[in-house]
Amino acid sequence: MGKLTVKQRKWLLSLHLLFAAILFGVTVAFLILTLTAANTRDPEVLQACYTSMHILAKTSVRASTIGTVVTGILLSVLTRWGLFRFYWIIAKEVLTLFSIGLGVVGMVVWTLQGITMTTATDFHASNPAFIVNQQQLLVGIILQIIFLIAMFLLSVFKPCGKRKRSIKTTTA
Repeated sequence: MGKLTVKQRKWLLSLHLLFAAILFGVTVAFLILTLTAANTRDPEVLQACYTSMHILAKTSVRASTIGTVVTGILLSVLTRWGLFRFYWIIAKEVLTLFSIGLGVVGMVVWTLQGITMTTATDFHASNPAFIVNQQQLLVGIILQIIFLIAMFLLSVFKPCGKRKRSIKTTTA
């Protein structure tokens, strides 16, 4: 596959950063909504928070995750960076896998469970299952923010350098 021109690379990088920024912004919105839900006594506000998070999880989180992953892979494959040539790229790939699990799977499941519990006729905010779900969601969001910040920092500082290639010896 051919390499990108400078202009093409800049456009692809701009798209990658845009998708990553959307994902980070939505994750911060999740944190705000989760903290609001944890501190409200109003059942309508609680349901609105979980409903909003669920809608965001099924739309913005999925779309921005897919966009970030696709543009990231294209940037790696179509530039000198490669997919496995540098330790910092491998670290970003591992963090991306965890981030996908938290964002695309975890957020959808935890928000859907929250909606299901808060709309039940016998709902009470002190329900142990609800509290556990709420804590899992909060921990997932905090981890997601940490992973995203780590990926941004890895992209900027590019630590650990290039992987050493194994030396192949040939026998004649």
